[in-house]
Amino acid sequence: QLQASGGGLVQAGGSLRLSCAASGRTFSSLVMGWFRQAPGKEREFVAAISWSGTSTLYATSVKGRFTISRDNAKNTVYLRMNSLNSEDTAVYYCAAASKYTSDYDKYNYWGQGTQVTVSS
Repeated sequence: QLQASGGGLVQAGGSLRLSCAASGRTFSSLVMGWFRQAPGKEREFVAAISWSGTSTLYATSVKGRFTISRDNAKNTVYLRMNSLNSEDTAVYYCAAASKYTSDYDKYNYWGQGTQVTVSS
């Protein structure tokens, strides 16, 4: 089970850190990812991190602004978001997969989502 938190309302240019707490003993063996879905748009890949944390993937739109990290001792993955703009407004979901990928279809477990709203 995945529980995302940390969303909220922030001004453009601001920062937020999302957290995703996972239950279960297999967390450290799973790839973790963040996806987002804006109103009227399809869910899109944001970032992913390998089970060890040594490899990361980012969508072009967030590269250099967002940082994904994980703490396997706490069963938690984070998404640090800097320089936010209105296009980052969306519901953000954390997800888990057994394969290191940005492919939405490969993620088997999903959290409930947390809303991020960026005001201009």
